[in-house]
Amino acid sequence: MARDDGMSLSTLHVVGDSISIHYGPYLQTMLTGVVAYSRKTAPDGNIDDAGAANGGDSSMVLAYLQSLQPERKVDVLLLNCGLHDIKRDPVTNQPQIATDYYVANLRVILNEGKRLARRVIWARTTPVIDERHNRLNTAFRRCVADVEAYNAIADDIMRERGVPIIDLFTFTRNLGPDVYVDHVHFTVEVRAQQAAFIAGHLYQGVTVQPSLRGAAFATKQSPARRQTR
Repeated sequence: MARDDGMSLSTLHVVGDSISIHYGPYLQTMLTGVVAYSRKTAPDGNIDDAGAANGGDSSMVLAYLQSLQPERKVDVLLLNCGLHDIKRDPVTNQPQIATDYYVANLRVILNEGKRLARRVIWARTTPVIDERHNRLNTAFRRCVADVEAYNAIADDIMRERGVPIIDLFTFTRNLGPDVYVDHVHFTVEVRAQQAAFIAGHLYQGVTVQPSLRGAAFATKQSPARRQTR
């Protein structure tokens, strides 16, 4: 795919939770003609299979990245995980991924990112409202204190490794409380705003030195593990 100026498009691959699935179409549109967009999909390439397209927790993101065998590196790998890691069992109150495992997973995720991409960018996990989330969803609990704690862990690791951070948490929180359509997902207007916020960051960093060629990811075939969003 070539740009109008004859240069190849920069390439972007997105791995994240359902929030990224929702802002993805808007982001793809905003990057048209500049960045070739792709994201984690089902093994058959179906982006509408939300369970398979969902990055899931940090262990699942790591397993996905380890399964990728790119023909060449993608220019930018946009990553996020955390919203599934912080899910707490309503009986035991234990998180799906404890903080020490989250730290270990993130470190290896970044190692894999270096193998797969010329540049890795991290997006912070979006906020939740405890009362709303846990009233509308009883299968597991989430709380904003955990979002903030896991974001802080990721912040430290990203800064340590020199990985740019897109603060989607603060951006979304500053839009106010009336932004949700359910326990955790956002209105279409907010999804478009999130995409514009991310696109602004990408335009600054991605389009300066586009690669000579696009990148295509091939995935080792493995059964898709469906995520509860």
